[in-house]
Amino acid sequence: MTKMFFSSVFQYTRVWIPDPEDVWKSAEIIKDYKEGDPVLNLKLEDETTLEYSIGPKDNPLPFLRNPDILVGENDLTALSYLHEPAVLHNLKVRFLESNHIYTYCGIVLVAINPYEQLQIYGEEVINAYTGQNMGDMDPHIFAVAEEAYKQMARDEKNQSIIVSGESGAGKTVSAKYAMRFFATVGGSANDTNVEEKVLASSPIMEAIGNAKTTRNDNSSRFGKYIQIGFDRRYYIIGANMRTYLLEKSRVVFQAEDERNYHIFYQLCASSSLSEFKDLSLTSAEDFTYTSLGENIFIEGVNDAEDLVKTREALTMLGVKEIHQMSIFKIIASILHLGNVGIMSERDGESCHINRDDTHLHNFCRLLGIEQEQMEHWLCRRKLVTTSETYVKNMSHAQAVNARDALAKHIYAHLFDWIVEHINKALHTSTKQHSFIGHVFKLEQEEYMKEQIPWTLIDFYDNQPCIDLIEAKLGILDLLDEECKVPKGTDQNWAQKLYSKHSNSGHFEKPRMSNRSFIVVHFADKVEYQCDGFLEKNRDTVYEEQINILKASQLVADLFHDGKDSGPLSATSKSSKINVRPAKPVPKGHNREHRKSVGTQFRNSLHLLMETLNATTPHYVRCIKPNDYKESFVFDSRRAVQQLRACGVLETIRISAAGYPSRWTYPDFFSRYRVLMTRKDMTIGDKKQVCKNLLETLIKDPDKFQFGKTKIFFRAGQVAYLEKLRADKFRFACIKIQKTVRGWLQRVRYRKIRKSAITLQRYGRGYLARRYAEMLRLTRAALICQKQYRMVRVRQEYLRIRRAVITIQAFARGMFIRRLYQEFLLHHKAMIIQKTVRGWLVRKKYLHARNAAIVIQCFYRRVRAKRQLKQLKIAARSAEHFKNLNVGMENKIVQLQKKMDNQSKEHKTQNEQLNVTNTALGSEVTKLQKELETLRIRQTAGTQVTSLQEELEKLRVELQEAHAQRKQIEEEFSNEKQGLEQVRKDLEKENTLLKKEKEEVNRKIQNPTQGEFHASESHTRLQVELDEERQRYQNLVKEYSRLEQRYENLQEDLSSMKFHPGHRRNPSNQSSLGSDSNYTSISISEVGDTDDTIQQVEEMGIEKAAMDLSVFMKLQKRVRELEQERKRLQTNLEKVEELSKRKACLFVISTSEEDINADLAYNSLKVRVRPVQCNGHAALVACLDVFRLLEAQLQTKSRQHKDELEALHTQIELLKDSLEKKQEMLDHFSTLSPEALVEFSVQQEITRLTNENLDLKELVEKLEKNEKKLKKQLRIYMKKVQELEADSSGHCFIGQVINYRYVWLHVLSLDMKPNVLSATVPCLPAYILFMCIRHADYINDDQKVHSLLTTTINAIKKVLKRNSDDFEMTSFWLANTSRLLHCLKQYSGDEAFMMQNIAKQNEHCLKNFDLAEYRQVLSDLSIQIYQQLVRIAEGIMQPMIVSAMLESESIPSLAGVKPMGYRNRSSSLDCESGGPAGYTLQALVKQLGQFYTIMADHGLDPEISQQVVRQLFYSINAVTLNNLLLRKDVCSWSTGMQLRYNISQLEEWLRGKNLHQSGAVATMEPVIQAAQLLQVKKKTSQDAEAICSLCTALSLQQIVKILNLYTPLNEFEERVTVSFIRDIQNRLQDRIENNQLLVDTKYTFPVLFPYTPSVLSLESIHIPASLSLDFLTRV
Repeated sequence: MTKMFFSSVFQYTRVWIPDPEDVWKSAEIIKDYKEGDPVLNLKLEDETTLEYSIGPKDNPLPFLRNPDILVGENDLTALSYLHEPAVLHNLKVRFLESNHIYTYCGIVLVAINPYEQLQIYGEEVINAYTGQNMGDMDPHIFAVAEEAYKQMARDEKNQSIIVSGESGAGKTVSAKYAMRFFATVGGSANDTNVEEKVLASSPIMEAIGNAKTTRNDNSSRFGKYIQIGFDRRYYIIGANMRTYLLEKSRVVFQAEDERNYHIFYQLCASSSLSEFKDLSLTSAEDFTYTSLGENIFIEGVNDAEDLVKTREALTMLGVKEIHQMSIFKIIASILHLGNVGIMSERDGESCHINRDDTHLHNFCRLLGIEQEQMEHWLCRRKLVTTSETYVKNMSHAQAVNARDALAKHIYAHLFDWIVEHINKALHTSTKQHSFIGHVFKLEQEEYMKEQIPWTLIDFYDNQPCIDLIEAKLGILDLLDEECKVPKGTDQNWAQKLYSKHSNSGHFEKPRMSNRSFIVVHFADKVEYQCDGFLEKNRDTVYEEQINILKASQLVADLFHDGKDSGPLSATSKSSKINVRPAKPVPKGHNREHRKSVGTQFRNSLHLLMETLNATTPHYVRCIKPNDYKESFVFDSRRAVQQLRACGVLETIRISAAGYPSRWTYPDFFSRYRVLMTRKDMTIGDKKQVCKNLLETLIKDPDKFQFGKTKIFFRAGQVAYLEKLRADKFRFACIKIQKTVRGWLQRVRYRKIRKSAITLQRYGRGYLARRYAEMLRLTRAALICQKQYRMVRVRQEYLRIRRAVITIQAFARGMFIRRLYQEFLLHHKAMIIQKTVRGWLVRKKYLHARNAAIVIQCFYRRVRAKRQLKQLKIAARSAEHFKNLNVGMENKIVQLQKKMDNQSKEHKTQNEQLNVTNTALGSEVTKLQKELETLRIRQTAGTQVTSLQEELEKLRVELQEAHAQRKQIEEEFSNEKQGLEQVRKDLEKENTLLKKEKEEVNRKIQNPTQGEFHASESHTRLQVELDEERQRYQNLVKEYSRLEQRYENLQEDLSSMKFHPGHRRNPSNQSSLGSDSNYTSISISEVGDTDDTIQQVEEMGIEKAAMDLSVFMKLQKRVRELEQERKRLQTNLEKVEELSKRKACLFVISTSEEDINADLAYNSLKVRVRPVQCNGHAALVACLDVFRLLEAQLQTKSRQHKDELEALHTQIELLKDSLEKKQEMLDHFSTLSPEALVEFSVQQEITRLTNENLDLKELVEKLEKNEKKLKKQLRIYMKKVQELEADSSGHCFIGQVINYRYVWLHVLSLDMKPNVLSATVPCLPAYILFMCIRHADYINDDQKVHSLLTTTINAIKKVLKRNSDDFEMTSFWLANTSRLLHCLKQYSGDEAFMMQNIAKQNEHCLKNFDLAEYRQVLSDLSIQIYQQLVRIAEGIMQPMIVSAMLESESIPSLAGVKPMGYRNRSSSLDCESGGPAGYTLQALVKQLGQFYTIMADHGLDPEISQQVVRQLFYSINAVTLNNLLLRKDVCSWSTGMQLRYNISQLEEWLRGKNLHQSGAVATMEPVIQAAQLLQVKKKTSQDAEAICSLCTALSLQQIVKILNLYTPLNEFEERVTVSFIRDIQNRLQDRIENNQLLVDTKYTFPVLFPYTPSVLSLESIHIPASLSLDFLTRV
């Protein structure tokens, strides 16, 4: 590690000094330091002072601290001062303040374990990093994976990602996320799901290879090398896994608070399952091998659930259930083996096992081996000499070691067997690329490319340490040699090490021990204790025990040698990289279990190193921030230990020895132009200006080098330039402050002088005003005295005058009252006379008037009877109903009519009763006659009595009938009175309703608060409608994808299968393929409903809700379905009734009539199609027409009969309604008068509304049937006229058009849009519709179906062939939508004919309802729209980031910061002419091209607006995602630049009149992000403003931007952690999506509004240039 020495340091310079707790502590120099001074005066961050001793023996000069602008950099090599404290502080700031766990260190990615699940690994993040350069985005494991993936594709070379770190640092998780990235980006091209299998291998390997340690709950206890294979298209086609050095000792021993491998605890936790009963397992506490750690649980982990995931992963990889059970049996047997009790004998030299040991029995039963043999050889061993073989007893300790060695051996072989089966499931034989001194090579390439002299740097070489361990006579070699010695001991091995390596610089002997040694590694010294090394290295497993296991059918395959492993070994071999050691280690026959651990270690390490040397490495260094597994807690001492050990600081040292800081010439010019003179700025060559500036500022030429495109600086030079720049700014600020302060003082003096003058003026004016006020008061006093005296005299005069007037008034009143009394007496006498005379006259008048009234009453009664009879006649006439008003008056008349009908029914019932009485009377007479006859014939009186009783019963029934008749009459009269009362009430209610209607109309004209609720309801309904439309269009998109996948599979199948001989040609496969995708199921009702919904969308939800016609149409559909159900039910009942009555003749005759009608119709079609000039044929055709009409009339008559029956049914319903009304009347009697009126009015209104709707539906249905019959009649009459004209000799010879051939011909020629540029827009759609109209004219159903189906399939093929052509896709989207509009416009539906002219209405379709094809065309339009958006987004994708975030639309605004090794060019070759950066003008130009193309093709403006809206959403999503993942663009200048770019896009929208398309609303998140970068971020008021401003951004996005915000100079301040916490507290209650990134694949639901054509079909001309001469206008 190098230090920065300096001769003098000025005040305020910040430095780093050592600290025992924090490793390094920041301080500031408070006094200038000169070379030779013994003490450096410092001030710490807590404001305490410190005298830091400086001297060669005490402390060297401290490290300089980087400027604040460089703190928190993404790349450590971008720091100006590269040393240990700078690296540690940068990592700490990023980890604690910004919560960034990834940081680049040159080519190394440093990953700090957060001990918390972060939301930065979702699929949207993978999509954001896919295709990006490594330096373009913030550091991430996905960036490293993308870089390796890209280099593999570009360089055609295998890559490797090396993840290292100590236990608990996060290696397993990092490797898992890298595999997830490859599985997502390189998904398999077929359905083999290799990427899912690769991910499925993780839970299996974690279960059998991971365990809990004191430092990590999921620590990998083995080395793992995963090889992922890709084909030439870079899809995952296979994978392979190699493992290294499994920690077998963990199977039989665990330290305190540690666990065995997870799989043991998973099985024990699931022992209660039925399939595991045979394993005889219990809790993990009951087994020795799982209870040594004294804690069998992990907090937050459910072992039973993990076993389910493990079994699912095994199933995913093709491991059958029986094999899984075999694995579990072996694992369970290991647990039982650990519990086998070995008893020592008395002599201590032998041992035995109890015969009834259940665990030994379970062990042998599960493995299928002989219990006696295993019991024998667990306590004995075999010694083989040259002449004899001995069996020797083992001591208790030896037997326990042998048992544990056997358990470890079984588990190790099971582990290898599972890995082999995983490799077999992931294996592929296809040729593939793989992911499997590098720093100096990259540095050298960079310097050579820039033509800078390269000199070798002295760096630490670890090879001597490696040789000490692995070389001949090294530590491992001596260990193996000592293991071969019969009496070898650990102490002898230690003495050999001391004698052989005492002179080595990497080997040391401890002073106080003869049984240990020290190895000086790269990071630090490590002391090893020699005790137990030999026994662990031997790893002895006795041959006899292995032979017993080989006899087992269950585990025999685990102990075969590699040569005998059969297909598994071949599979594993074929999937490995072809890299082998030069001298492979020889293997003894069937002695694999005799290899020492050291030999296995060397072999595995050599193979791994050779494999890695054949690939391009990418490094990930995982750092453990603390030993307590606490989230976001950073222990500096632990971190710096790991940084030293893993080589990160050595990488920094190497970078610091060269030229770590690099600037491009434009960036350097933009950053440091403030240091240039005006003369330098006049030079046009920026490169020369930079050279002149550096030669002036930095005198030592070795401190920098000029390359072809970059300037290279030594460590510290950028900080020096930053200091000069800051001094320049500081001097400028001081000058500005001086000028401003002088100006402020001058302004203040002027204000004071002006204030003094003003005060003098106001003082003098005040004195003058006081004198004038005194004069005015004196004059006012005189006036007041004069007025007061005048008022007092006047009041006295007025008082006397009022007294005189009062006396006069009383006197005059007395005289007048006397006179009034006289007049009053005379008046009363006159009144009495008048009253008497009037009474006499009135009495005479009343007598005469009563007589006249009697005469008038009799006369008026006669006239009223006559008029009533006329009114009854008029009331039954149809004219009367037409003259009545629609509304409540009409219903009142209907009530009157119902009363008349009820009176008629009453009369009918009376007649029926009379008939019944007559019948009963005749029956009585008849019975009396029979009674007399019986009396004569028989003497017994029993029969007579019975007949008399029967007669009495009949009489009683007759009386009951009379009583019932009277009751019905009474009920009728009561009902009549009630209806009369209801009629009167309804008249009153009608008047009230009219008044309410007028009030409602006035309220509508005067909007109130109700509109607000209506708008809310409208918005809610619109959102629900959009969601429903979105779901439907997603289904259409999914259907299109599956259809495409089906076609691809068909093509693959056809290409894979080759059958010699005859192959199907296009002529005999037209009925197959995609024609079957569209069935002939009628969905006309659905089409009508869709049209109604379309009408609702066009009118608006509020208007549609107020439009009764739309409401009735929607209700009409429901009622039609209900009527259809009733009709079918009625028909079923009729059929059953007819079958009961056996009325076969009528059925047969009806069937014959139907058959005759069908035959006549079919013969008519056969005779009309070929045009013949024959009069006789015309006559025959006319007869057929008449027969057909007659058959239809008969059908209509039958329909009328059905309607009559339905009317009878309705009569029954009316009777039921009468009973309900009676119940209602009873209910009325219990209500109060007010509630009675309200309830009755509501009920009556409901009933009348339903009846009105029924009548309107009936009328519409009859009109529709009439209209349809008239249309058919006109068609047949026209055909008859044509036949008559042909018979007279004027025959029309038309041309029969094969429509299938026409459109296959047109589309197979690849009709280019430019060919039709001079014609009518959407000409192919008009031509196709005219052909459809001709097929409708000739009434050919098959031809219409064939024409539409073939055209739809042909359009799909053209779009598939031009899947990346925006112009062609836009062309066919316009034609498809126009064809859809034509089918609606000419469908004959009144809803679509409102805007047609008379000529267009004549062209409507006559015979066919193509609603189902409208739905198919709508779906096809949605698919084309989605393809159009996908193409446009693909073209714009590379342009968005460069145009919106990187290009300088406002020149010289963007600030530039120093870049490190990852200078945004890791994957690009700058000299190869890579793609230049796009500008905003290029993006706007591309948008303009898209819009122009759509407009030229005649695409509806509404659809074009939706396309633009979707493209603007894509711009917003890509821009915001990059902003959230890039620290270098989160600055104030970028926010200003981004806001300007968005304003340019808004200006383009206004220029194209697209500002109402909703595109600006989709840009709201990125607009608010730009504003967030620009606003102040310091006080609580700023936090409140940000919360109210950023409504379109989520809390995660706001916090992410604030964490990424980077000041570009020292005058800006970073966002504090407390401010970010304040924002989080304010927004914690906000309900929002927790997703960080915007979904770039989201698509708005598209809507195709109905747009009728203004062109008439006869005005469309087909140009001759299209070569469509085979089309003839008919």
